[in-house]
Amino acid sequence: MEQGPNASGGPPRVVVLQDDVPPPGMAAAERLAHVVYVRKPQLAGALPGCDALFMWDFWSDALAAAWPREGGPRWVHIASAGVDRLLFPDLVEGNTIVTNSRGVFDEPIAEYVLALVLAFAKDLPATVRLQGERVWRHRETERITGARALVVGTGPIGRAIARRLTAAGLRVSGAGRTAREGDPDFGTVHPPERLHDALGEADYVVLAAPLTAATRNMIDAAALARMRPSARLINVGRGPLVAEDDLVEALRAGRVAGAALDVFVDEPLAPSSPLWTLPNVIVSPHMSGDVIGWRDELVRLFTDNLDRFVHGRELRNVVDKRLGYVRPDANATPDPYAGQRG
Repeated sequence: MEQGPNASGGPPRVVVLQDDVPPPGMAAAERLAHVVYVRKPQLAGALPGCDALFMWDFWSDALAAAWPREGGPRWVHIASAGVDRLLFPDLVEGNTIVTNSRGVFDEPIAEYVLALVLAFAKDLPATVRLQGERVWRHRETERITGARALVVGTGPIGRAIARRLTAAGLRVSGAGRTAREGDPDFGTVHPPERLHDALGEADYVVLAAPLTAATRNMIDAAALARMRPSARLINVGRGPLVAEDDLVEALRAGRVAGAALDVFVDEPLAPSSPLWTLPNVIVSPHMSGDVIGWRDELVRLFTDNLDRFVHGRELRNVVDKRLGYVRPDANATPDPYAGQRG
């Protein structure tokens, strides 16, 4: 596919699908292209004849219905690492390039996961609750040094999590598509057929995988039954990686010691969900990667890619649309457990 200026020879026309918070710092992008900002109702009318689409509203599911029969964008960039909302058949089968925002969220999510591990080990939710009740109750807490963590998802986010947990003293392994030893971040990587065995060896199970056909409901009743009763589950990947009803049942029965969930099958999490009130659950509103300045970083990444697009250079973070993620190496074996976020 050719990139660069549009067919008329002028600057490319870029459509930005906005949400309630407009993308900051777009001046550099506006110098490179003719940028049009739209909301969901205007999207279908804006797409025909445009050269590129910036999905700033990465939660939107409007693109499939708005996609033109012909003359659609040559390039779509999404302001998240996950692309599962984009991969409808017409886009997958067509020639449109899809890029994501891989790299922006890696370290913030890794820090967040470490904070959750420490919160569980040091019983911080109970400390805050007891402080609010003005109750002085001495307790003993756990060490994290020497604890075992299994990170499911061996992409950039999973690797950042593994490095952060290792630095804190945990013994980390990974779960991916291909078994291997001597991995620089995970040591041992377990293949899918060994996932249940690996779950039984972990004190903390961290989900950082994208949502694909291979990973949907990967943590179900059978998987939870293989976890240690003292283990905690942390999900910073995608909500549907976990069968939520099965998790609620396992938590209530004490088959799993706790869960920290930043993503859910339906978001926002319904007020009626039992996950809000279970004492061994930490609920956060899909914020693990959202640090101060994250929106600026997303725009800088898009602008860099737009400059590459205008000048016909290779784009960053090109998604393999059939796999649903950016392949770390075009010649490597596809890994459906490579992590994504956002």
